[in-house]
Amino acid sequence: MRSLVASDRSSRHRARLAGLLLVSCALCPAPSLAAQIRDLRLTNIAGGTRLEVGLSDSVTDAIFTLDHPSRVVLDLKPATLDRQLRLPAPQGLVHQLRVGPRDGGGLRIVLEVDRQVVARRLPPVAGDRRLVLELTAGEPARAAASSPASTPAPAAAVVMTPTAPRTLPAARDLVIAVDAGHGGEDPGATGPDGTREKNVTLAVARVLAERINAERGMRAVLTRDGDYFVPLRERIHRARLAQADLFVSVHADAVRDPTVAGSSVYVLSARGATNEAAKWLADRENAADLVGGVSLDDKDNVLASVLLDLSQSAAMSSSMVAAEKVLTELNQIGEVRKSRVQQAGFVVLKSPDIPSLLIETAYITNPGEERRLRDEKYQARLADAILSGVRRYFRENPPPGTRLAALVAQAP
Repeated sequence: MRSLVASDRSSRHRARLAGLLLVSCALCPAPSLAAQIRDLRLTNIAGGTRLEVGLSDSVTDAIFTLDHPSRVVLDLKPATLDRQLRLPAPQGLVHQLRVGPRDGGGLRIVLEVDRQVVARRLPPVAGDRRLVLELTAGEPARAAASSPASTPAPAAAVVMTPTAPRTLPAARDLVIAVDAGHGGEDPGATGPDGTREKNVTLAVARVLAERINAERGMRAVLTRDGDYFVPLRERIHRARLAQADLFVSVHADAVRDPTVAGSSVYVLSARGATNEAAKWLADRENAADLVGGVSLDDKDNVLASVLLDLSQSAAMSSSMVAAEKVLTELNQIGEVRKSRVQQAGFVVLKSPDIPSLLIETAYITNPGEERRLRDEKYQARLADAILSGVRRYFRENPPPGTRLAALVAQAP
């Protein structure tokens, strides 16, 4: 069964999400002995809330919904609960979490929600015993014609009936998706003193998110807020679910020459855009949130190609302008390795309608820059420089319907 995501971007792209009940096997077939739940976590993510279930072994899971009150239910079998485990406090979309035993050695986890929610189980990662379920706010969309048996899917999506109608604000905050590069089993580059890129990028990303959230009319969402692996295209997907106006991916560069130093900023290359356009056009029957709220699945090849090209061109142009602003600010706090914005085919830059930047903050393989990257004060300086560039870009190009646009219009 395929998940359907529809996006209404009349005021930039409000997410519409829908899905159908899917019963699936997580990780691999159920073992003979019951797995133990050793860890339960609720955390806020881009556009919603994540439930992480740490398991000692493989389980079979089933995800479905119940009403009155609205709940997302996760059944695990065979499974038991560590008696020393403390349940996490409510977070974000989840206002209550309960765990109880079921017949046959199973457990039921119940997440009570107070609004319309889409639940999606992330694909398992080899060697990782965690089961990860993400909840995001959404609205009903057209149902899929396929059945669970005929269409395999790595993740489940469940749409909840809202308990009350949603009201949209007259003006919205700008949303900046902040992406901390690497994570989990992907450590990224390593400095001569053992500093790992994944830790540096997360530290800078967290500070940058704090700075953005302190700005009037801006809001940050993190694609990851911990040491875990997130696939590259999943990072783009999370930015889209958050209705992001800009995607900023934070990295630290590496080369064999330890004397090389400096920052650089990348945007998507023309070749990367062409390859991505071909992928989106090929997959457009399964995509309901492609460009500006316009679905491409009912368009002929020529019209679909034109619409996608227009969206990509606009996003790439905006990316370049924003990148130039950020590069100028980075040049104020340290050495810039490449004085012009660079272009490459990095996967995280390939969203067709979200301006996207990848920032190489410094060379972690340079001993001096490695020391600075570990320093909290320098991490804050990097975050401030990135924010200054982002702020300049949006003040010169405020999206209509945003609080920032209203603030700029009111300014002398």
